Amino acid sequence: MCGKKWALCVKWAPLWAGLLWAVSAGCVGALTTAAYLLRGTDVPAEFTGLKGKKVAVVCQPMVAMQVRNSTVARDLARQLSTLLQQNVSRIQVISSQKVENWMDQNQWDDFLQIGQALQADMVVGVELEQFNLYQSQTLYQGQASLTVKVIDCQAGGKVVFERALPQVRYPPNHSIPTWEKPEAQFRREFIAHLADLIGRYFYGYDPYRDFAQDATFLQ
Repeated sequence: MCGKKWALCVKWAPLWAGLLWAVSAGCVGALTTAAYLLRGTDVPAEFTGLKGKKVAVVCQPMVAMQVRNSTVARDLARQLSTLLQQNVSRIQVISSQKVENWMDQNQWDDFLQIGQALQADMVVGVELEQFNLYQSQTLYQGQASLTVKVIDCQAGGKVVFERALPQVRYPPNHSIPTWEKPEAQFRREFIAHLADLIGRYFYGYDPYRDFAQDATFLQ
């Protein structure tokens, strides 16, 4: 029994030593590495029902967007479509161009209508309730709120998954001076961040990326 305990102590000693060193030294990079070693890389998807399905991705703004943000909903749908196609096993994502063309040419009231018209098994519907790039006239800090729904077209429009992201901030803990980068670049980065947050509901992801990002912001 003692031998087993001693073996476990020897096994984990380097890891705990590294963590204690990181905390005592105040080293952000080393701390995130230690956290990565402790937590691992496997955070499973909350919803796995998109596997093997034909899926349409639709983003609907719930309020009028400013002119400079008028394409955000479509840009977000495109980004999310790409992530799902890359990360969900055996999924068939209907092209964003095909979805957009249908939306432009038809009157529609709900996600189910689009899914049935495009012969989708499922619709990943994003209701974009708020989107803003600025904390002030000279500082960027993206803010958004949205709701994600999965509609089963073959079950008459049943909502089989739903999650709300009530307040997303990017970066989470500070703002960025507008002189550091063009508005278009910051918008792309923020939309990519939102798409990544949504995508994580549907496929496993590596939490180390969050530690690494936080460490970058702190530097």
